[in-house]
Amino acid sequence: MASFDDDYDIRTFTPVLVNGTPDAATRDWIAATRIAFHQDGGDESIAQDARGAAADGRVLTGVYATHPLPGALGADWPVGTYAGYTKTINVGGGALLDAYLISDVTVRPTHKRKGMLRRLMTERLRAAADSGLAIAALTASESGIYRRFGFGPATRLRSVVIRHEKRFALHLTPTGHTELAEAHSLSDIAREVFAGFHATTPGSIDRQHQLWQRRIGLQGDSGKPDDTMRAAIHYAEGSDAIDGYVTYRMKEVGDDDVLEVVDLVASSPNAYLGLWAFIGSVDLVDRITSRSAPVVDPLLQAMVESRTLETDGEWDHVWLRILDPIAALSARPYAADGQLTLRVHDSLGFCEGVYELTAARGAGTLRQVDASTGAAVADLELDAATLASLYLGGTSAQVLAEAGLVTARTPEALALATGLFAPDRPVYGITYF
Repeated sequence: MASFDDDYDIRTFTPVLVNGTPDAATRDWIAATRIAFHQDGGDESIAQDARGAAADGRVLTGVYATHPLPGALGADWPVGTYAGYTKTINVGGGALLDAYLISDVTVRPTHKRKGMLRRLMTERLRAAADSGLAIAALTASESGIYRRFGFGPATRLRSVVIRHEKRFALHLTPTGHTELAEAHSLSDIAREVFAGFHATTPGSIDRQHQLWQRRIGLQGDSGKPDDTMRAAIHYAEGSDAIDGYVTYRMKEVGDDDVLEVVDLVASSPNAYLGLWAFIGSVDLVDRITSRSAPVVDPLLQAMVESRTLETDGEWDHVWLRILDPIAALSARPYAADGQLTLRVHDSLGFCEGVYELTAARGAGTLRQVDASTGAAVADLELDAATLASLYLGGTSAQVLAEAGLVTARTPEALALATGLFAPDRPVYGITYF
């Protein structure tokens, strides 16, 4: 029986553009991902993605069949794809940690169950760890795929609907004011506002080029600008300082006129509510929808008629994977003082071992201890995926223990872990990748 290396060739490369046009290898790699995600494969959309990949510094990996059958896609079209690049994640307290972001993971349906995903994931995670990155992140199209590689769900999002059966109103009027803006000209303003949001929101991940293009309507699914996009910006009270923006579009859904919030970003709670007050004031709207609402949302408490805000869905958003537990857990803040010993199981080896976490005055350090000594008696026992879910504090140690994913030596140890890992603000992120 032929081995994987007999049937497939793995190539890793950076995207190449010549006068703004991707070379053949880059073009075919992107075209393969667009087939996998059922997207338009036109030349302009592929070129846009290639320019974005180059701007982000993405490293592309493709798996190529060495013996393609006659009539099938050629040998230069990958049967599996994987992309990686580096952006920052807010791990709490304003601390931004470099993270290895994983995107465009695909395996052609005709080549599944060959060990391709495991080969790609383990080799590229090892390369990221060897380069000094302490944490990896991805957004998953299916929730059951990545736990076996040590990824755990760390942030969640909600889809919400606000029905205009009653007048939209808030208990208190936000300060400042909002003005309409031209969505396609919003790039510099949007990036500056997002930087403020990113610096203050645990769980936020910095954005890549393609997402920016889509959020302000410069690139639709076909690669062409989206002329249906509208925008507004929020100004802080008594100044011309911009502290929030929203992009949105109108759609007809059945008999309803629906305002779809595409991107709502605010660097302060006041700006967040001010933008929602603007959205709620738009005339000729039957429903408002948003697919990037926080699970813990101050809007719900601020609304006079809060029952008109309905949760349409909720799902795991960002999945994390700890590559260097000492660097990662020493980078984030801690909400209590104390000391815990953690026994972590990791089939890939990155986190395997016993560690002592010491937190004081908001800062923490982690050190590995000899598993054979008395100090190695674990207060908590968990696997790498559960450690990743606990890391930002979006899911508490108490809840993870009740789910059977954390074993605590004593109730006091569990209570301490719950207090230590509590986030300084609700965990929330609005970056897709």
